[in-house]
Amino acid sequence: MPETAPRPIRHGSNLGQPLTRRDGILKVTGAAPYAADHHPPGMLYAVMAVSRIARGRVTRLDVAAAKNHPGVVAVMTPDNKPVLAQHPDEKHDGFTFRLDLLQDDRVRYANQPVAVVIAETLEAATEGAALLDPAYEVETPAVGLDAAEPFTPAAIGVGDPADMETGDVAAGLAGAAHTVAATYETPAQYHNAMEPHAVVATWDGDRLDLDMPSQGLAMAQGRIAGLFGIAPSDIHIRSPFLGGGFGSKGMIAGPQVLGIMAARLVGRPVKLVMSRPQMFGPVGHRAPTRQTLRLGAGADGALTALDHETLTATSTFDDFIEPSGGVSHTLYAAPALATRHRAVRLDTGTPLFMRAPGEASGSAALEAAIDEMAEACGMDPLDFRLRNYAETEPASGKPFSSKALRECYAQGAAAFGWSRRPLAPRQMRDANGLLVGWGVGTATFPALMFQAEARAVVRATGEASVAIGAIDMGQGAWTALAQIAAEELGLSIDAIDFRIGSSDLPNGGIAGGSAHTATAGTAIKGAATEVIAQLTALATQDRRSPLYGAGNAGVVARGGRLVRRDDESRSEAFTDILSRAGKDAVEGKGAAGPDAAREHYAMHAHGAVFAEVTVDPDLGQIRATRLVGAFAAGRIINPRLVRSQYYGGMIWGVSFALHEQAVMDPRTGRPMNANLAEYHVPVNADVPSLEAILVEEEDPHVNPLGIKGVGEIGVTGSAGAIVNAIWHATGMRVRTLPVTLDKLL
Repeated sequence: MPETAPRPIRHGSNLGQPLTRRDGILKVTGAAPYAADHHPPGMLYAVMAVSRIARGRVTRLDVAAAKNHPGVVAVMTPDNKPVLAQHPDEKHDGFTFRLDLLQDDRVRYANQPVAVVIAETLEAATEGAALLDPAYEVETPAVGLDAAEPFTPAAIGVGDPADMETGDVAAGLAGAAHTVAATYETPAQYHNAMEPHAVVATWDGDRLDLDMPSQGLAMAQGRIAGLFGIAPSDIHIRSPFLGGGFGSKGMIAGPQVLGIMAARLVGRPVKLVMSRPQMFGPVGHRAPTRQTLRLGAGADGALTALDHETLTATSTFDDFIEPSGGVSHTLYAAPALATRHRAVRLDTGTPLFMRAPGEASGSAALEAAIDEMAEACGMDPLDFRLRNYAETEPASGKPFSSKALRECYAQGAAAFGWSRRPLAPRQMRDANGLLVGWGVGTATFPALMFQAEARAVVRATGEASVAIGAIDMGQGAWTALAQIAAEELGLSIDAIDFRIGSSDLPNGGIAGGSAHTATAGTAIKGAATEVIAQLTALATQDRRSPLYGAGNAGVVARGGRLVRRDDESRSEAFTDILSRAGKDAVEGKGAAGPDAAREHYAMHAHGAVFAEVTVDPDLGQIRATRLVGAFAAGRIINPRLVRSQYYGGMIWGVSFALHEQAVMDPRTGRPMNANLAEYHVPVNADVPSLEAILVEEEDPHVNPLGIKGVGEIGVTGSAGAIVNAIWHATGMRVRTLPVTLDKLL
């Protein structure tokens, strides 16, 4: 348990309590062990040499100069790398992506690893990597969405069709009283979690010990096992803390495998930590998009058609297609709806999952287009959304398990003061003469469920433990999942030895898709329910127990005891039940996964984000000054943690709208701002006043706990709300993100 001091015992329900993070003290004091904090005896340091070109081949490496440098132990190149059991380009499912593991001398993108230097010190390894001084045969790289011929991908995201259509879009547009056609562009965005990808690898024969950030321990075990030809059970991964993931650590990254290969090459433990500039290439990113939307509406403001076409990019050697159009299938009740995706192959690393993949980029364009449609109809943009929001999923016809979106609109608008918004743009100024604008965006994210398992044990000594290979990458799993365990076992949260973050625990699934609390929590609930059922059977079938004859439905677990529902004076402690039965412990196992309800309901979390911006009328400088988000996401386990996630999502929306973009050199294909000084993300001075409203929602269908994800939904809606607020302040429609002052001058 991640504690450094005793906590006060809580009584009553553990769920819904705004507990502070159980791992908080460890993190703020620097005692939480991240992957790179580990230093096994005899450990060496590995540093990657990465390509300075985006396309071509390496013609020379000065291996001798690097090996002769004091402290350098070995240089791993395509010529001497350990032989793998499986080629890293082999693909097995939608979550397997090709890795660059020094297969040959080809260069497929800038910052591709071309060699690894292993040394006694980090300094020696870094200097040795510089001494390699690669020479290249350079080919002209493909850079930008116009650099290659578009193609129709076989699938988008993790297997959805590239094109979908319901109804007659052409007829819906032709018969509309009002139409809008506009093209929106979003830039490439690169993962920049506080903790870069890292690995500390130790081999003992064919057994492998790893300290490594991972959002999916079992998935990483399986991929490594295949590459090295060993059993997954021979791989032990420790990942109790992650300094952010956002999708980039969902699958094992090539540089982490290179660290494992380096350890096998030298026969000693090896640590490899990526530098910040090296993050811009081999660990995934959000691809750029060019999205063209055509909308039609009748004289009454009701949508008649919605057409959403996306052009995006993938790498020359693998496929991940940003599914931006998918969001148009979930929000607005257009009787005719079509989405299409096309892609080009560029000389970049493969794009991958990045927080709200598809939904973030797609909603930024869709919400701007909806605002333009509202303007064409002469309607307030909130009224237009209320007129057109969907109560059944347009693509499938399935009813939403949530009917709370209207309540999100209402509560958010009231808190923001939306009723005071003038319809026409450029009507408001603040005390300093800055233009003020107000905008709104609808937020949505699917309520996903993955596979997971958990184990719970209650012992006759009074001890209890819950184990699951779950992951806390900052979202609060150490706390929220422990609250679920305590609630379902009827114990204080402090009475449970709660264990996560290790691959030798039951498979906790993947911490991704905003599904981890629901997935891992459901598995924990199942394990705890089985434990309580066993205790109940022991007590209610024993004539010596005060609970004899009560039956399984007649008792409740509370405070380490079983209590009769119809007579609370009759109860018995878990310890007494087990001792009398002569048992040392009872153990329960639980599992989670999608259920049949998903065949009948379209399951989403919903929300509405309201934004205020100020714009300098002379200089074009933009500030997001206020954001109010109202979200309905089912049962709330810990409101403090949930608000934190909403805040993080909305801040990312600020970043998406105003700051974040990777700038590529069109001549070389290299990122020009591969650092946190020039790759702009919001800092404290950029963060507006934030308010997150938790709209009450009870969903009986989504999963046994009624939980929906909250991590990614805050991104959706926020960027669009800010862009729409900029129009309301200035009267200018900026359709290329991020919106920078030069686009307003």
